[in-house]
Amino acid sequence: QFVVDCFQREWYVIAPDWRGFGLTEWARHGYWFPDYYADLDALLDFYQPDTPVNLVGHSMGGLIACTYAGSRPRRVATVVSLEGFGLARTMPDLAPERYRRWLDELKDPPRFKPYRAFTEVAARLKRNNPRLTDDMAEFLAPHWAKQDPSGDITLVSDPRHKLVNPVLFRLEEVLACWRQVSAPVLWVFAHESRGAGYIKDTPVQLAERKSAFRDFHEVWLDECGHMMHHDQPRRLAQIVESFLREPPIPIPISTPREGSAGAPNAEKKVSGER
Repeated sequence: QFVVDCFQREWYVIAPDWRGFGLTEWARHGYWFPDYYADLDALLDFYQPDTPVNLVGHSMGGLIACTYAGSRPRRVATVVSLEGFGLARTMPDLAPERYRRWLDELKDPPRFKPYRAFTEVAARLKRNNPRLTDDMAEFLAPHWAKQDPSGDITLVSDPRHKLVNPVLFRLEEVLACWRQVSAPVLWVFAHESRGAGYIKDTPVQLAERKSAFRDFHEVWLDECGHMMHHDQPRRLAQIVESFLREPPIPIPISTPREGSAGAPNAEKKVSGER
């Protein structure tokens, strides 16, 4: 919301909550990462079925945007990924231990501790990110948490998201998708993320990921960490808006149009231009 507030032009912005986050229902049988691609596909079919869209995603959302753009290249005009560069490469030998860990965690599912007031949630947000102002933290708190019938304040996201994924991150599959992206792609890095551990790849490893895209661009932001949309919303809005306004010409690609699906609910935040 802070970035949208800083846009200088009018854009039609759709900001959905991914399943199990925000106002969405919690999945009854757990979470399978490809469902996020299906959710995005359904949203686009519902809101803009006939023309390509601009995708902007942060962290997991950036990974989803980039990978979807390679799976449905004709549906995407431009991609901006805010540190959504994927997880560390894994090797098959890690699978047995990953499955063991997952099975153990299923026996003791993660839970979020309750809070007594939204002010406590705001305080936690500020501990996680000292750059948040009091006003920003107070705005975010009731979006991150809700009051249950007992009066406790609990986070709205499903704590099962904290379960380790039993399926290893297969970088080679992700890179294969990225090689099919025809849209211009902008990756936005935060200089302070590397020290915080969000950027774990070496320059050589990052170069491998960047080179997968046909039309790749990058920008580094100063004085911010991984939550750059909170730390530098005005500067980030300028970067995003500039790239969306005059992106490089997409490289055409011939890909058949697959079938469509229904659409879940999405929260609309009008900042219309899509």
